[in-house]
Amino acid sequence: MTESAMNRREQSMNPNEPSKENTTGILRLFVYGTLKRGYWNHDRFCRGALHVQEAVVRGRLYEMPSGIPVLEVPETDILAHGTADPLADVATQARLAAEFAARAAHPDPGENGAPGGRWGPVYGELLTFDDPETRLPAIDRLKGFLPGGLCLYERVLVPAGIERGMFPAWLYHGGARQWHAMRYLPTGIWMD
Repeated sequence: MTESAMNRREQSMNPNEPSKENTTGILRLFVYGTLKRGYWNHDRFCRGALHVQEAVVRGRLYEMPSGIPVLEVPETDILAHGTADPLADVATQARLAAEFAARAAHPDPGENGAPGGRWGPVYGELLTFDDPETRLPAIDRLKGFLPGGLCLYERVLVPAGIERGMFPAWLYHGGARQWHAMRYLPTGIWMD
């Protein structure tokens, strides 16, 4: 194992520490459906995750008639939109993780991260990977994400909460959908 790979692995072993530089190649992905442990796409697309932990995002969870989950997130929570360049997306995530860490060190007394209005908690897992150049294109294809084109899902960066803080995580959400045609899951958990 090369020294840089060892450094990436050491850095990723503590998921509560955001990536310190944009060149680490650490990817954090929030999953809420078939990519979670125990479901049919996890072994094929998420094997080799460096770390998996319970996480929550703000949104509304639905189920299509086919049984596949679709997440709607508030536009105001979207920090960035996914591109066709995995390394640029990881660099954006790392930059925002550093900003989150700086805010956590000096919190604004007026900040309140509690969900409000029609948005609630959606529960899933935060997966950490060190191979975004191969991982993201494969999952993008699975999810039908085509930057700049018609997409089944959009990949967006949003705040994800874990036991000890918030971190920016990529996730796949339904974008502009016909939500009324789907079954709303008020628990925020798919396959509860």
